[in-house]
Amino acid sequence: MHPETSAGTADPLFMPVTVGGVTLANRVAVAPMTRISATSDGAATGRIAGYYARFVRGGFGLVITEGLYPDAEHSQGYWNQPGLATSEQAQSWSEVVGAVHGAEGAIIAQLMHAGGQSQGNRHRDDTVGPSAIVPRGRQLSFYRGSGTFRTPRALTLDEITEIRRGFVAAARRAVRVGFDGVELHGANGYLIDQFLTDYTNQRADHYGGSLENRLRLAVELCDDVLQAVGSEATVGMRISQTKVSDPAHRWAGESKDAETVFGVLGRTGLHYLHTTEPEATAAAFDDSPATLAEHAKRHSGTTVLANGGLTDPDTARSVLASGIADIVTLGKPALADRDWVHAAREGREVSTRPVADLLTPLADIKDLELV
Repeated sequence: MHPETSAGTADPLFMPVTVGGVTLANRVAVAPMTRISATSDGAATGRIAGYYARFVRGGFGLVITEGLYPDAEHSQGYWNQPGLATSEQAQSWSEVVGAVHGAEGAIIAQLMHAGGQSQGNRHRDDTVGPSAIVPRGRQLSFYRGSGTFRTPRALTLDEITEIRRGFVAAARRAVRVGFDGVELHGANGYLIDQFLTDYTNQRADHYGGSLENRLRLAVELCDDVLQAVGSEATVGMRISQTKVSDPAHRWAGESKDAETVFGVLGRTGLHYLHTTEPEATAAAFDDSPATLAEHAKRHSGTTVLANGGLTDPDTARSVLASGIADIVTLGKPALADRDWVHAAREGREVSTRPVADLLTPLADIKDLELV
């Protein structure tokens, strides 16, 4: 029997769902959140294991990790960011995966190449991107950064090929240590999104120019990773308009761009798309009342995860019940109340305590989160 709403209908938050090869007990997931809590050489720790397992004990059916850097070249974005670039780093995640599975949850590794938005890399002093264009905005102090971003060096075609190989190798490491899937971070101004974005991608080759060309790296990575691990693990991609350093950014072509982006990515065979906006229930563009998740659902033909401002369980329920998305992911609401899912199931008020104390002065893991 599934829990019911006050109206006597089955509660959409607690309907099981299968994504790729993994079946989730409910439709509430923890969104990826950078916490810069690894060792200096990028290994996961026991505190990280406790952090993720605590959400599952609070009822979340799925956790998606913070962005893990996939190679020991230019992909690292932050000091003390965890990685999947080496077998040693991968092995450090076995404790985390075991803790989550032991609490009867699922865990997906998010793979993130920071590109020109990197503000701390122990492997390289320079940064790279599609073009030699400085990202807008400033580095984030709670991720140990300061000042403006450096000017990245434009990637060569050979380097792009190596980046693709790095994602594949990291995905294989993730599967070997037991992750249920991998998510390619194509959002928030990191490398895949830098290629998609018109003002950071001024290339004159087949990776630049038209929207289809600017999507090429995303499509290649989807194809590469699906071919490598898609039969063994769930593979998805996160997509946004906003960026860490440019929160006001919107796609110039509005709904037409959304149709292209989600249509092209959907045809790769991805198991899911994960949209993130400041407010998941708000219209994404001026030319349409549809949300970004709704555009993704309409044009991709795949499972859609929706993120952004879903603090209240009834709002999250409405997103699922309307068919706009298949799963909701929570970031700050999950930090504010690690028992959010249990509270929603039991009809209790969820906590809306401020999370500033959990994000400052550094956005690392606080002991408060583990109790």
